[in-house]
Amino acid sequence: AFTLPELPFAKDGLAPHISAETLDYHHGKHHNAYVTNLNKLTEGKPEAGKSLEEVILAAEPGGVFNNAAQVWNHSFYWNCMSPNGGGDPEGGLLEAINRDFGDVATFKTEFKQAAMTQFGSGWAWLAIKDGKLEVTKTPNGENPLMHGMQPILGCDVWEHSYYIDFRNARPKYLESFIDNLVNWEYVEGMM
Repeated sequence: AFTLPELPFAKDGLAPHISAETLDYHHGKHHNAYVTNLNKLTEGKPEAGKSLEEVILAAEPGGVFNNAAQVWNHSFYWNCMSPNGGGDPEGGLLEAINRDFGDVATFKTEFKQAAMTQFGSGWAWLAIKDGKLEVTKTPNGENPLMHGMQPILGCDVWEHSYYIDFRNARPKYLESFIDNLVNWEYVEGMM
């Protein structure tokens, strides 16, 4: 069976940027519901023995895909944040960002723009395609794996990820995410 991963930080560890109340709902209710639904949809079927990535890449549009993708996306998202996050990347990630975007400021602007312009629910990503970093966005539960890309940073822009703390101010949530929460060590480790 697919399981709900523990958060890689205390429930109040991202405060004041993301509250424990948001994580109660986002992780404890939304993410957990995707896990529960995926298990119900795959019980007794071949998908139950596959990895999330295998299910995502093989599933037709619909319930199994939606829930598997959201389980994967959210599990990835939690790891992209840290109570000690934010600031600027270093090392090989910094070199790659400078190579592919010119500088960190340009990357951050492009990332926030992708997240802001994702109409409705979806995700913003930093991903690798053909050895190059790219900013992209996907609707609903889609992720870069489906497009032959390796995601290394993901930001949830579904309203449940920010509405309690930021109401409808997605730009403030994105500023807080990129400036205070990104776990750059994890992101670099995904390269």
